[in-house]
Amino acid sequence: MRLRHAARLIRGAGFPHEHQGRESGDLPFFKVGDLSRPSLGPLLTFCDNWIDRKTARLLRARAAPAGSVLLPKIGAAMLLRTRRITTRESVFDNNVLAVVPIAIESRYLRYWLEIIDLAELANPGPVPSLEERALLDLPVPVRDSVTQGEIADFLDAETARIDALIEKKRRMIDLLEERRVAVAVAEVGNPSWPRVKLALLAQLGSGHTPSRDRPDWWENVTIPWITTGDVAQMRGDRVEFIENTKLSISELGLANSAAELHPAGTVVLSRTASVGFSAIMASPMATSQDFATWTCGPRLRPRFLVLCLREMRSELLGRLAMGSTHKTIYMPDIEGIRVPLPTLEEQERVVTEVWERLRPIDAAVAAIVRQLELLREHRQALITAGVAGQVDVSRAAA
Repeated sequence: MRLRHAARLIRGAGFPHEHQGRESGDLPFFKVGDLSRPSLGPLLTFCDNWIDRKTARLLRARAAPAGSVLLPKIGAAMLLRTRRITTRESVFDNNVLAVVPIAIESRYLRYWLEIIDLAELANPGPVPSLEERALLDLPVPVRDSVTQGEIADFLDAETARIDALIEKKRRMIDLLEERRVAVAVAEVGNPSWPRVKLALLAQLGSGHTPSRDRPDWWENVTIPWITTGDVAQMRGDRVEFIENTKLSISELGLANSAAELHPAGTVVLSRTASVGFSAIMASPMATSQDFATWTCGPRLRPRFLVLCLREMRSELLGRLAMGSTHKTIYMPDIEGIRVPLPTLEEQERVVTEVWERLRPIDAAVAAIVRQLELLREHRQALITAGVAGQVDVSRAAA
């Protein structure tokens, strides 16, 4: 039957900041971020925010009964297949939608909703939002209550087994990442090397964004331009050189802004939002104002500098980053950064040894990441087959 005949929807309400963070109240108040916390599991048994019924009525927050399935209804959160079941009467913010079962078992409904790509049901726009009518029009394979329960029991057991394997793999990755950091620290952190102000060893620079009010400055773009959208390829510290950027600027835009064209080999460091990630320009490039750059002089090798910046990220850069919402390292603090300075021969030896020791670690991480992808695909396929009735759950249970 159509979902509209098997369940009803309840929209969330705005949640002003002054009502957040309360540890007691009549009702738990869930935010969209609560749905993606992996430690919660399928049931919403813990909440950071509580609210009394009087305030909930003032906010026009409608309560969903226990057994409702909460799902994200706006933006990138819809891409996450996070569906949670309420264990008690609950209210929630306006980025969340409650699907209240009427003629369907809660756990069976949650599994069916997990295989639905909400993004395909969204209104187009800068911030896509779920089209509720499209969701209600979807056909649900509804079976008798006993069969729904058997399917849910089977999927509970199988997904719990897969989730345990996934968690074990994640812990293995965490241990390998710790080992990876230890390798860099051991090689770069030699206390016998003098520590020298980086500004004395490399030319410090930054970037800029040409005015968007001049469309002609954004035509015939040919110059690779590093922006915050490129930080993703720096994460994990597995890439030394940036070879491609998501955006480019034009020579005219470069000439009419404070942006600079930095030579190949220039080291770049993100200093806003995702703070402290670094890499080397593989070719001449410009950057936005979100980055600091160093063009190394004759006493410092770029590959060694990148290792130093990555080794000091958690301590030094974390301590320098300012701001409660968006972290930023300000240029006066960047000017004061000091790095170890061994001989050029020693720098080259360290770089070679570090990457020789990191390669097997990175290969192991890559293999585990692939295993995680396969486990998630198997989990999704299992849920799809279970809800579609393609698994003999009675035989599987036996």
